[in-house]
This record gives sequence, structure tokens and C-alpha cells, in this order.
Amino acid sequence: MVNNIRVEICCGNIDDVLAAARFPIDRIELNSAMELGGLTPTIASLRKAKEVTSAAVVCMTRTRTAGFVYTDDAYRVMLEDARILLENGADGIVFGFLNKDNTVNIERTKEITALIKSYGREAIFHKAFDQTKDPYQAMESLIEAGVDRVLTDGQSDTDILKGCPLLKDLHEKYGARIEILPGGGVRVDNIREILELTGIRQIHMSSKKTYYDNGSYNGFEPEQCQKMLERLQDIR
Repeated sequence: MVNNIRVEICCGNIDDVLAAARFPIDRIELNSAMELGGLTPTIASLRKAKEVTSAAVVCMTRTRTAGFVYTDDAYRVMLEDARILLENGADGIVFGFLNKDNTVNIERTKEITALIKSYGREAIFHKAFDQTKDPYQAMESLIEAGVDRVLTDGQSDTDILKGCPLLKDLHEKYGARIEILPGGGVRVDNIREILELTGIRQIHMSSKKTYYDNGSYNGFEPEQCQKMLERLQDIR
């Protein structure tokens, strides 16, 4: 925690976790393939992450990139992945299920949330929320399902600062019943403004850059993370 602000870092592999663990962070969102938006991590990565960091480790369950309307078989795989991750120490599961009309798939959301709660862990709905056609109706559905936290850029598409008015309103309307976690496009030059505009005291950031090894991939960048954390020091 920095200046009473909870910090969540997105990590795509164990090297990212090891680098992020050097900083005063509260949570790691563990996934794989950050360049694809984050997919389900391996069990070995989760086990190792739990060994090397005292931060909470929440894990993505997602079988593919693109949207969030899944076949029954894909959904069942994600549900089973969630169960296995929980059995191996995940502190929460990050997920998102929509219907074809971009409303929350309440049945699937309730089912996976019930599974997560049976292990006493956190249920987190990811940025699938930003594709919903009515964010207020979506938030009501997630509260009804028992979700603990929603990761969102305020439906801003590419500029999270444009989503800050919605983030602020969602936080003021629903913050007592569900956590609103700003994330997506968080950078050194806007992190402080996001929190000041919304009044929210937590942030999700990937602090990523492109690395090359006979091809490119996204990974955690310590220098960028350090600069962003420094920017949090002056927030009142």
C-alpha cells in the first residue's frame, strides 16, 4: 500500500511476479499472455507466485482473446480452471461473462461466484464490464451475483481519463456494496489524476513494456512501476 492507496499489479508470468514483488503492492493479478489481454495462468506459475510474494494473488480464468461470449464447453473449462486455481491457493478469481446483447450473463456469474465464495475467496469481474451497454444495470447484476470487485476503465475505450466521471459516479452509488477498481490505460502521467478525479483509493496497473526474444511479448517494467508509485505519494 502506498499513501493508503491499494495497488494491484498485472503480471503475465513468474518473472513479472518476481520483479513486482520488490514493490509495496497489495495484489497481483496473475494471468498469461498480457499481449492478448490476459489468459488463464499455469498452476505452476501460481504456486511459485505464492512462494515469492506476500501480496494477494488473484488469477484470471479466460480461454481466449477477443470478447466474452463463450460456448458452454469453454465456460465449463473456465469454471474448472477456477476450481483448480482456488485449490492451489488463488486468493481470488478474475472473470467476465456476457450475453450476445452485451448484458452480464447473470447465471454464469452467479455460478462461478458461488464456487469462489465456497473457498472463501474474492470474485472479481474484469473489463468485460466495459463492453456492457448499460453500466448501471450491469453493476446491479454483479451486486446481485455477489461479486466483490469490478475492474473497469469507466467504459472509456482508449482514454481512462474520459471514463473518470463514470468511475466516480459508480463509486459513489455502489462503493458501499462493491469495489470499483480503476484499470486500463493507467500511466505515469495520469495515475494521480485518475484517483483524484474519482475519489477511489485503489488502482490496477500493468506497468508493461514490449520485450523481444525471437518475437515480442509484453512484460512488467520495474522502472515504470517505480515512477507510478512515486506519483501516488502526493494524493490527499
